[in-house]
Amino acid sequence: MNRKAKRHPIATIALTLFFIVLCILFLIPLYALLLGTFKGGAELFVSGLNLRPDFELLHLKAWRYLFTGVMSNGEYNPHSYFIWYRNSLMLVLVQGTLTLLLSSMVAYGFAKYDFKGKNPLFMCVLLVMMVPLEILMLPMYSQVNAMGLRNSYAGVMLPFLVNMSSVFFFRQYLTGIPKDLIETGRLDGCTEYGIFFRIIMPIMKPAYASMAVLTGMGCWNALLWPMLVLSDAGKYTVPIGLNTLWSPYGNNYDLMITGSCFAILPLLLIYLFAQKFIVEGMTAGAVKG
Repeated sequence: MNRKAKRHPIATIALTLFFIVLCILFLIPLYALLLGTFKGGAELFVSGLNLRPDFELLHLKAWRYLFTGVMSNGEYNPHSYFIWYRNSLMLVLVQGTLTLLLSSMVAYGFAKYDFKGKNPLFMCVLLVMMVPLEILMLPMYSQVNAMGLRNSYAGVMLPFLVNMSSVFFFRQYLTGIPKDLIETGRLDGCTEYGIFFRIIMPIMKPAYASMAVLTGMGCWNALLWPMLVLSDAGKYTVPIGLNTLWSPYGNNYDLMITGSCFAILPLLLIYLFAQKFIVEGMTAGAVKG
């Protein structure tokens, strides 16, 4: 016992130092990205991102453009960065909420109901998870175009409102919930929808929290499908808007890096405030009740 008591402080100090070093290694790229927002496009094109601050060359031109829409030559861009930011936030909130709700309802049906063809249908869910998005984009675009949803946020969201990965995750989580809770709700006179919204959903809060992060991150970073559907510059999201700034001459690198720096801010905040629920939701589905 004494030997373990003597080793414990040393192990704690070593583990603390290890995580401090690991944290520094993760913060170095963020520091380089933040420093790059104060540099010009020509300098970034020549030297790239680095950790050396040259105060004589630092400026706020890229920040000014992103916040005001006024470019260095005095021209005003009506489709500024914060319009893209607003569009991305709206898309994440609406699509993320509907995806979590509909995917959990589908998963609840697979986990707690017995019906004909249940196993083959769930196998189809697993097969769809294995198909890359690039293969499905052409038929999805043809369908969205036929429905008259091209250049609309409905066309962007509709194919992903029931996400197969979310269905699989929620289904695995729900298998750990005993059916006695459902039977008790039925005996109390609760409807099937009432059982789901009043009994099942409160139990699934950790699963919702962890999947909300993954779903929101996927919606925020989506590029190919929104870029294919949307053609109006006023409806662009952050990834599409930053992609329009691309130039082979390197004169927009400062704008792209500044925009990317602000683009990762919501994801960092979500991870910081929801990390407890993420871990709980990821591990709870593995424990059977």
